[in-house]
Amino acid sequence: MTINLRFAPSPTGDLHLGNLRTALINWLLAKKLNGNFMLRIDDTDTARSEERFVHSIINDLGWLGIVHDKLVRQSERLDRYQAKIEQLKNIGKLYPCFETKEELERKKKLLIASGRPPIYDRQSLNLSTKEKEKYSREGRKPYWRLLLEEKTVSWKDLIKGEIDIDLKNTSDPVLVRQDGTPLFTLTSVVDDIELQISHVVRGDDHISNTAAQILLTEYLGGSNVSYAHHSLLTTKSGEAFSKREKSSSLDAKIFFSVAKSIFISIVFANLVNSSLKSC
Repeated sequence: MTINLRFAPSPTGDLHLGNLRTALINWLLAKKLNGNFMLRIDDTDTARSEERFVHSIINDLGWLGIVHDKLVRQSERLDRYQAKIEQLKNIGKLYPCFETKEELERKKKLLIASGRPPIYDRQSLNLSTKEKEKYSREGRKPYWRLLLEEKTVSWKDLIKGEIDIDLKNTSDPVLVRQDGTPLFTLTSVVDDIELQISHVVRGDDHISNTAAQILLTEYLGGSNVSYAHHSLLTTKSGEAFSKREKSSSLDAKIFFSVAKSIFISIVFANLVNSSLKSC
């Protein structure tokens, strides 16, 4: 099996320390396994993505010695996402929703106030043709949700071990915005299938959406990848690093000239080697 890993930043800001660690883990693991390291630019959000950040990401990774074997830009693959959207519609796994942001927020608050989890109630799934036509006449454009099966999805995470997620406790994720733009869950799964990604190594803040991605992969006829979710780097206050925090960006290159070797040794010893035992 060919080993393919990817690092997938969005060009909406500079890389920060947390991004760097994820990139390092993926790059080191690819090199250890004689595989390929792909840099995927998640730039479908045209309102927030900027070309200057694309150049910044590539330059910062290159300065640190992290060189990609292949570069992929999601903005150049929109036709592939649209094809998969139509495929999901045709098999009844993608359904239109017409609620406004205000209506969804009101539902969420009511559920929380009543002590129930804020899970989407699938109201739009049961709309009649006349009701859908009525919303269309009112000028409402639908957004689209993935229809999850009510089952438990399990996988062996290369870092966390066995993980089980009951999809009955999960809202059907939104895959397509009202303007037709595909969202992360869809684009990421389509890319992982078509680029033949073998291992997805990322922060554990993504564990909650992994079950839906595994199910979506099944819907699209793909082979599931091996997942590994590492802990997040945090600030002194315990918050996750953010692109809004300039102090955590890669602008401070003097710091990284010292930290580069430290990061490599720590990441390699504590994360890559332990993950390889299960590969």
